[in-house]
Amino acid sequence: MITTDDLRFFLSLAATGSLAQAARALDVTPPAVTQRLHALEKRLGVRLVNRSARGIALTDEGTLLARRAGQICGELSDLADELAGRRGIVAGHLRVVAPLGFGQRYIASLVADFRARSEDVTASLALSDGPPRFASDNWDVMVHIGELRDSTLVAYPLAPNRRILCAAPAYLARRGTPAKPEDLRDHDCIALRENDEDVTLWRFKRGRSAALGVRITPTLSSNAGATALQWALAGHGIVARSEWDVAAHLGTGALVPLLAGWNLPDANVVALVKSRQELSARTAGFLACLRAAFASPPWRDTTSTPA
Repeated sequence: MITTDDLRFFLSLAATGSLAQAARALDVTPPAVTQRLHALEKRLGVRLVNRSARGIALTDEGTLLARRAGQICGELSDLADELAGRRGIVAGHLRVVAPLGFGQRYIASLVADFRARSEDVTASLALSDGPPRFASDNWDVMVHIGELRDSTLVAYPLAPNRRILCAAPAYLARRGTPAKPEDLRDHDCIALRENDEDVTLWRFKRGRSAALGVRITPTLSSNAGATALQWALAGHGIVARSEWDVAAHLGTGALVPLLAGWNLPDANVVALVKSRQELSARTAGFLACLRAAFASPPWRDTTSTPA
């Protein structure tokens, strides 16, 4: 016997792809997630995930459970929406997905504020440093940064976000400042492996000239943006990071922008939904909340300070 709480728990686990990330998303400890997963597998009599050093992978049975759980929870949510609509109120469960660092800094408070203003709404926020799982049914709104790889989704622009090449003054004092993109081959570079893109090929553009690709050999790499930023601040190398993450550090001088006139591809912030025609009242309401919050990007507020 399984409950809807079990289904939502497993959907959160499947969406994050990691016991540790699922624990952060559910605001519990990793042992608690492991214990609940073991209990669910025991009740069902099947193994739902395979564990490895790289994270978790769904078994065939786990894939089936995630797919059917998404359908069941979606139908229950639709039913709640329909009944609430007849009463003229915003209700149901809002499911938001966002990148880990950006979600913690900017999205978590918006989700909580929206729920506080809508008494008949419950909300969950799944945060992950891994690539988004577009095909999953287990979300209503996905906050996404950078290139959009699924053209079937509807994107609502939220905020501009440049990618900036930068380093700490201590690193530049020790290793010198690159004058052109090709100089990066002789520098210590930090790679962020957070998407499926080729992260060791940094592409630059200057004015109307053709894009210039430089292949770096990372001295440090991580799948966590916070870790890459920490290394850069400590003077371990040059990093390409989103404006939202480094703007305050650039303002204080803790990081220095490099290669003036050369631009990396933008990584603008968008909100994704699956269909423009089928938005629930809570989804439409939260989209409006997002667009209002980012009408003036907070990272371009000169009074902001590093988190």
